[in-house]
Amino acid sequence: MNAQDIRKAYLSFFADRGHVVIPRARLVPDNDPTTLFTGSGMQPLVPFLLGEPHPHGTRLVDSQTCLRAQDIEEVGDNRHTTFFEMLGNWSFGDYFKAEQLPWFWEFLTDVVGLDPQKLYVTAFIGDEAQNIPRDSESAETWQRLFSEKGIDAKTVAIGSEADGAANGMQGGRIFFYDASKNWWCRAGAIADMPAGEPGGPDSEVFYEFDFIQHDKKWGEHCHPNCDCGRFLEIGNAVFMEYLRTETGFEKLPAQNVDFGAGLERIAAARLNSDDMFKISVIWPIIEKLEIVSGKKYESHTESMRVIADHLRAATFLAVDGVTPSNKEQGYVMRRLLRRAIRFAFELGIEQNFLEAVVPVIADIYEADFPEVKTNRELVTGVLVKEEKAFRQTLRKGIRELERMFTAPNPARAKDNAAEPRQRKQSTLASPAASPQMTHGDILFTLYDTYGFPVELSVEEAYKRDIRLDENWREQFEAKMAEQRARSQTAAKGVFKGGLGGHTMQHKRYHTGTHLLQSALREIFGPELRQHGSNITEERLRFDFNLDRKMTPEEIARAEALVNKWIAEDHPVKYTEYPTQKALDMGAIGPFGERYGDTVKVYQMGTDDAIVSLEICGGPHVDHTGQLAQDDDGTPNGKTYKILKEEASSAGIRRIKAAMV
Repeated sequence: MNAQDIRKAYLSFFADRGHVVIPRARLVPDNDPTTLFTGSGMQPLVPFLLGEPHPHGTRLVDSQTCLRAQDIEEVGDNRHTTFFEMLGNWSFGDYFKAEQLPWFWEFLTDVVGLDPQKLYVTAFIGDEAQNIPRDSESAETWQRLFSEKGIDAKTVAIGSEADGAANGMQGGRIFFYDASKNWWCRAGAIADMPAGEPGGPDSEVFYEFDFIQHDKKWGEHCHPNCDCGRFLEIGNAVFMEYLRTETGFEKLPAQNVDFGAGLERIAAARLNSDDMFKISVIWPIIEKLEIVSGKKYESHTESMRVIADHLRAATFLAVDGVTPSNKEQGYVMRRLLRRAIRFAFELGIEQNFLEAVVPVIADIYEADFPEVKTNRELVTGVLVKEEKAFRQTLRKGIRELERMFTAPNPARAKDNAAEPRQRKQSTLASPAASPQMTHGDILFTLYDTYGFPVELSVEEAYKRDIRLDENWREQFEAKMAEQRARSQTAAKGVFKGGLGGHTMQHKRYHTGTHLLQSALREIFGPELRQHGSNITEERLRFDFNLDRKMTPEEIARAEALVNKWIAEDHPVKYTEYPTQKALDMGAIGPFGERYGDTVKVYQMGTDDAIVSLEICGGPHVDHTGQLAQDDDGTPNGKTYKILKEEASSAGIRRIKAAMV
């Protein structure tokens, strides 16, 4: 059973148990300014976990593509990836622990065929200070399930991860951990939860690679949450059953299940391989890289893993409408592509290769994700164009390296030829490299500015008979550490998942994007479509297809139309329709969006005078006049103003607008 089989089996398994299969959300979340990417299966469903009714009912299942850019530097080992699929099922006030745990157990052991002897589970130990009891129900359910397979499942109260390292497995099968490992809430920690926030215990399933010996650098003893690689988490069920109040915690009247399982991880467990890159949705990419490079995976695992992962991520970003740029999602996409190309150099691939590799990725996914097939040629074109541009940059980097390191005397080079390891100490050129710059500084500049892998820079220096400082590696790593610290500081909040974009100001600006699209379609015709949007407290951003710059007259007309509709104070309402009926009615949605069987259609205006009719799930005001009102309903005299109109990418324009 390969990864594709597991995905299909999972969706079918839960569909047979009353779940509606919903399509994946785009990697770029709509109407959530707090995060650049969809980083988990539950992220698009947070509003429904918090109580909003879902149009498809109380039981849902999907396979959600996810991207976690904060893991980019970790890719290269046997399990970290930036791109992955999260199998997920949800219950909104329907079933709970008694159903969820046996279902996933049945799926793993009877459908996928994992050996139950290799499975270990965790549960919440409780929190006496908060008067939250131990999750005995989950533990007792797991004991019964293991017993049915003839396995004696001893429970062990571990506590913290440090306690696990100190005390080890203790013959256990079911392990109780504290809130740092087995509690979920949006605040991150029980003590930080504000009144009104829901949360609850979670229960994880781990697969054991029993052929891996524990490495004591991770602690004296191994345990399921140890990082030595012996255990791999493959699924996690969050049971949202508590509500934080002013005085403590109380049970929620409607309890939810949020379950997620890594497709790639289950597939690796099915192979009993601790190398996730050998599964069926990644290995064909590796095989193609072996052909293109003439190198074997076993000798170049890190480079091939990085390339395979980053190209998967970049492919789906392109499918979802992202193009390489120097801002936000486009910047991350550019970084992924350039990092893949840098590692290709280490494989000896010095010519364009994406045109050969990207179709392999499309072949893997197009049967299960039709949008990959639909956009296949477009995606390949976007990625190949970026590769060609970056290779030009690399050539500039070579010239810069030669400039920053003064070339050695040819006679000295000849003298040194008999002793190739005795390299001449370089002098630093001026002004590009100041006397204060160390060799590590220069290598970091080449890495950071020109995308040069440090190993490539060292090799080029070696070719030019330049002997580097003995501690160049420490100098370089110090600069890298500074950059990581800056990145982590800048990323606080932007990579944080959860519910965002639901303040009154976000509702105003989200509604404003609908009005803007209607105005632009009135000016340019029905072929104009949304290609992206982003909402913050300060402004809205709207991307649309147009092959030229808007004239001042067109901008003024768009503003006038939106302000007219705001002044007319049209009602804003939504109705749920079967998708085909919504499309037949003329409802529009973002370019390339996939829909389930039922959708929300937001209408602005009356039935005989419709201003906007769009398929959408985002937050809206109740009537258009609220765009020019304060939160208490007082008119504030503000008007809709287009602040900037500019190119976003080829054939795509971008408007930034606000109420001013």
